Order: sequence, then C-alpha cells, then structure tokens
Amino acid sequence: MASSRKNRQLFIDVEALSTLALVQEGLISPVDKLMNEDEAREVTETKMYKGVPYPFSFVLAPSGKQNRASLEALEKGDVVELVSEGKVVGELTVESTFKIDPKQRLNCIFGTSDTTHPGVKNTIKRLGEIAVSGEYHVDYPLITSHLNRVKNTIKESGAKNISALMLAANPLNRAHERMIRHTLEESDLVVLFLLKPFNNYGLRFDIRYEAVMSFIEHFLPPNKVVVVPLENSYIFSGYNELVLDALVAKNYGCTRLMISKSHHGLGLFYDKNRLNSIFDAAKGIKIEINTVEQYVYCNKCRTLVSTNTCPHGQHHHVHYHSASIMQLINVGMMPPSVLVRREVSANILSTLYPDRFENLQEIYDALMPNEGLMEEHSEEDFYVNLMGLYQTTSLT
Repeated sequence: MASSRKNRQLFIDVEALSTLALVQEGLISPVDKLMNEDEAREVTETKMYKGVPYPFSFVLAPSGKQNRASLEALEKGDVVELVSEGKVVGELTVESTFKIDPKQRLNCIFGTSDTTHPGVKNTIKRLGEIAVSGEYHVDYPLITSHLNRVKNTIKESGAKNISALMLAANPLNRAHERMIRHTLEESDLVVLFLLKPFNNYGLRFDIRYEAVMSFIEHFLPPNKVVVVPLENSYIFSGYNELVLDALVAKNYGCTRLMISKSHHGLGLFYDKNRLNSIFDAAKGIKIEINTVEQYVYCNKCRTLVSTNTCPHGQHHHVHYHSASIMQLINVGMMPPSVLVRREVSANILSTLYPDRFENLQEIYDALMPNEGLMEEHSEEDFYVNLMGLYQTTSLT
C-alpha cells in the first residue's frame, strides 16, 4: 500500500521538467515512464525499448547534496514532491531507487564522457549518482497545448501526408526557406518544429520564431504549415537527436520526417559491430525518413541550387553557414539578401539594436526615395529599404 508521506522533495531544473512532460504526453512513446534498474540496464545494453530503438535509459537522477539525501532515504510507496524554480510542479510515487554510473550515462547520450565536450560539460553538473523510478505527474501545459493544436489542425484539414521538419533557424536563411518549400510540395501539411534550446546560444527564440512566422504568413500558402516550439533538452544529442526527432514526429501524428543531407547526425555509426544509420533505426519507429538536398547559391547559375544537380564546382558556391551569418548579425551588419531575406534581417537587427540611429527620420528622408509625403518610418523599414539600395546595380 502506498504511503501518504510527502516529507521530502526533489529539486529539478526546467530542462528536466520539460523532458518529464515530453514523456508524460507520450511524445517519445513507447517510453512512457521512468525506467527501473532492470529496464535501464537492458536499454543501455541493447539500445532497444519495447522493440523500438532507443539510445539510452530514461531515468531521473538529479544532482545536489539535498537531492542525494532525499533519494537515499526514500522507500517504495513514498510520495515525493518535484520542485522547479521554487514551485511544486508535480509529484512522484517511488517504485525504487538505484545507483547509476554517470560516466556510462554520459557516454550513452553524447558518445563521450570527456568534460571538454560542451554537452557533457553542461550535463555532468546536473547528473547525480542515484536514480529514482515510479509513476509521476508534472504540470507543464505548454507541451499539452502544442500537441492539441497540431492534432486539431490535422483533424480539421483532413491531411494525410504530414511531414515534420526540425529547424533551428538560427537565423532563418534562404536555404531553410527552400527546404520548407520543397517539403511543402510533397505534403498536405508541414509541422515545423522550431528548436528551443536551454541555453543562450545564437538568436533569442522569440526573434527566430517571429522570423519563421513572418515568412510563413507572407510567402507560403495559408494553413499549410504549423510551427511547434520544441524544447531541445540534452537528450537530443548526436545520433540520439535523429532517433528522438523521429519518435517525436511520429507521436505528433506526422507520417514522414525530412532531414537535410548536411545534418551532422545523419552519418553512419557502429553498434554491435554492425554499420547502422538513422534509416535502420526508423524501421522500428515506423515513420518514413526522407532527406532534403543541401542547397547553395551558385554564382554561375545565379540562383539557389542543389549541390547534387549543379554542374559547377564548389568555388562557385555560396554556402548557408549559420554561424558565419550570425557573425555578421552580431556586429550589426545586414547579411546579403542572397543569404537572408531582407525582411528577416531587418526584423532581427531592429530588435537586437533598438534606437541605433540618431535622427532616423532625417537619415531616411535624405537617403531613400519617397512619394513627397511626410511619413513616419521604423528602424525595420530603414533596414529593408537600405538593402534595396545595396541591391541597386546600374552603378556597380
């Protein structure tokens, strides 16, 4: 019989809370609970769970002296509160506690336990040596609302061919746009999962979200793309990323996952002395996996092309390298519109550098063509029209 004691608490961060909620909503099914010691060991050894590929055990092992003391004292049937950022966010009824090897777990998740690896460096701080299993419930309404929205859209539209795209859009560039259009051509509906990491890398999520939504609203057919923020916790790492992406897409109702051929996790890997790929894993997940060509701008073709079809060499290609584009943005420069749509650049720069210009209206009136009328203009208008001047070619 379960005990009613609630004299102990476990303290978890928002990343752990989000991951628990993801499982609670069935989004990485067949994983639907915290695993006990035997289940965890089996998954670690076989990389399978209930007949479906799964790269590592799903356990809760929070770090910290207070958490360790609570875990060591817990008994089967105890009810423990889950606390995040000072608020009780759920509770767990204890089935068992057991020791884990943090290094082994890090190896399963990241393929290494080297603390110079950025993922390992961040995760090792939050990983304890004692795990707890048992039934739990957490309050995290964001995931529930996104799931219901997608399900309602699929039902109302009657979509049958539903494709998933996982995109960081950091920032949204022309190659991303082409990938979305290509996917849309072969789908009734596209569910675009916009990755939302638990760190401050790159552009703020709200800026990326607004850029994607603006592109969809102004340049794509209506009601064909649904954007879903996907909190990208540490479990989505390396090879694991594509396996979990496939599970999430399937459990959201998608029939196909589209992956760029340049995706870092697409390569082959060895498991049990056999060469494998995401396509082998997808057989167990039962979702179609398709790849999208890598796009570049060719200065001979003078347009965006696939590297698979362009006859010209790499020395004619402009690549859509997000980190390099971000370097331009971080110093306040507008990326060329062949890389980033000028409306996107304008929105990003006006958000990152508000009130950048003194006498903006005066500069605007002095440099930009107008209809002879006095008009108020925003910094975003200024950047859009400035790019128009950059693209004037008769004098170059």
